[in-house]
Amino acid sequence: MTLSVPRLAFSSSVVLLVATMSAQERPPAPAFRFERPIVAAAGKPQRLAIDVPLLAGGNPFRVEAKPPTAAQRGEDDRTATAMGGLTDLRLYDASGREVPYLLVPKPAVEPTWRPAGAILPVAAVETEREKTSGFEADLGGLFVIDRVRLDALPPPYLKRIRLEGSGDRTRWTVLIAEGTVFDLPESDLRQTSLSFSAGSYRYLRVTWDDARSARIARMPAVSAREVTAALPGAPLTTPVTFERRPSEPGRSRFHLRLPGGRLPLAAITLDVAGGRVLRDAEVYEARLAGGEAAPALLGHSKLKRIELGALTASALRVPIEAPVEAELDLVVDDGDNPPLDVRGIAAEFAELPWIYFETPDSAVVARYGNPSLAAPQYDLEAARTSLRIDVAADASWGEPHSRTAEENAAGIVPPLPTVGAPVDVSRFRYIREIPPGAAGLVAVRLDEGALAHSRGVGTRFADVRIIDAEGRQIPYLVERASEPLSIDLSPVKLTERPAALRSAPASETIYRIEWPYAGLPSPRLVLTTTARVFTRAIRVGIEREADRRRRDPWVEIVSTATWVHADQDRPAPPLAVQLAAMDSKQVLLMIAEGDNSPLPVAGARLLLPSYRVRLFRGPGQPLRLAYGRSDLDAPRYDLALLAPRVFGIAASEISAGPERDEQRGAATALPQRVFWGILAGAVIVLLGLIARLIRKPSS
Repeated sequence: MTLSVPRLAFSSSVVLLVATMSAQERPPAPAFRFERPIVAAAGKPQRLAIDVPLLAGGNPFRVEAKPPTAAQRGEDDRTATAMGGLTDLRLYDASGREVPYLLVPKPAVEPTWRPAGAILPVAAVETEREKTSGFEADLGGLFVIDRVRLDALPPPYLKRIRLEGSGDRTRWTVLIAEGTVFDLPESDLRQTSLSFSAGSYRYLRVTWDDARSARIARMPAVSAREVTAALPGAPLTTPVTFERRPSEPGRSRFHLRLPGGRLPLAAITLDVAGGRVLRDAEVYEARLAGGEAAPALLGHSKLKRIELGALTASALRVPIEAPVEAELDLVVDDGDNPPLDVRGIAAEFAELPWIYFETPDSAVVARYGNPSLAAPQYDLEAARTSLRIDVAADASWGEPHSRTAEENAAGIVPPLPTVGAPVDVSRFRYIREIPPGAAGLVAVRLDEGALAHSRGVGTRFADVRIIDAEGRQIPYLVERASEPLSIDLSPVKLTERPAALRSAPASETIYRIEWPYAGLPSPRLVLTTTARVFTRAIRVGIEREADRRRRDPWVEIVSTATWVHADQDRPAPPLAVQLAAMDSKQVLLMIAEGDNSPLPVAGARLLLPSYRVRLFRGPGQPLRLAYGRSDLDAPRYDLALLAPRVFGIAASEISAGPERDEQRGAATALPQRVFWGILAGAVIVLLGLIARLIRKPSS
């Protein structure tokens, strides 16, 4: 039987229509920014640890606090758990098919502590080179252990110990060559347990170092933690890049750059040089508040370290809320101490789940980095209650790489408002070039010129605009930094008194201090000296000319202070003098010396509130910073509605080019119409004069 042509055409159309509809119903393959191979044994259940590159590139977790278990109390305070993240993670086999997986929290298993049944003292040793004592503890059988705990010792104590383990009491393994245990209630410092590499041991031997502290006469209660695969390991940590930033006297400020934004962090830990430490520390990040980004406190703690001879006990950890930003600020209150010498900073993550999957016979890759993807739903979820994460084989990560433009299809990140309404550029008094650079989020710092010549903090910088080559506005958010803007000054000691101070006491030393601009907001003058023991009355004033009330020049006193230091062994801390916004860019510093030699002023700084504007720069987009208008209101951009997308992205900080006054000399320049009117009038007058000269005299 044959089909007629019309029926054949109809059948073909139906097949084509069905195929087209099927293609339209098939969801497009999602796009990802990153891809990583996974090293795993084929055909086995696997568990894969979440690491820092995955957290930095994938969709963020939220961090929830949970109460510590009975076993955790006194051991660690990691009570923060990461939940609900990595919704964009997908695993694929070699043929491109999805491999189901589950995020499985680490089991809440109470560790088993094996108490020692018999504890026998070890013979004390006392020679010219060493002084030791100790004990041996019998756990009653071979167990795989990774931590030992010493209890029932009366505080206070701080002891250096050596810990060894053995299975037969004949061959001993050094578990900890030099460790420290302490319980110091007055300093709120306690560490009664020590961790080591897991191993199978029955006997433990502790050797006390008695050369630096008194002997411990009482035997402690000893217990060891038995290792199981379900026990959570050490928290994930990562070193943090940091730099010291300018600060007011008595404070150390550090700017921290994290591997990414919205990381599930639980704490910041410090490595500090030097000896004793007892200082308050705070961690801040920028958060949107009232239309601008302002510093928000994430956490605070007291940093502590004490020393008894060569022994130290320390707690240099600051618990924090999980940050949104990729940049944090650490502020340490130094008190009367030298600035804190920080050698290293690490970020500690909340407790993270495992990635559980069952490997196919082919290679597996992970792809992630798509904020629009929701968490997948797999049939594997039905096995969650019965799977054994503690006995699954350990898989490992390969190196991550960014996917190509073809692989990483457009549309991962929703478009952001990068261009606003046009503005009349010619009416701005100051226009500054912004250096070109890569596309992305940038932060342009508002320096002293912008602070002085814009309408300033009180109007939320109403006249500040970022404009492109076509005069269109680029939306931005104002960000207030926690650190001050610091300007170095050069005090000049006057050998001849100004006319306004000729009647002042001869014992006063006078300095003139000048800074770039008048009208700077909330300035603080910081002075340093090399002197060690002194007390001086300080006055800061502005020279004024004679006016209606005063026939002679005079000095307006704007601030007073007393500078005192009485410790010969330590440098004097700087003095910070708060000033009001002034219509002058120079002041007189007057130091009442009394009958003492002049106090040397070694240096001076001006501290100002620090601001920057955060914006998205397009590829190859030339930008300018403009300000200096009185007819503009504070801008309102849609960018503020997208704050969740603006925050959490690392911003490249840049500075605008030199300030240029676009209207200098404008007061003496003539408008174009006036110029041509004057010129036309001059021509008419000139023609009239010529006509009179050539006119013949009448007879």
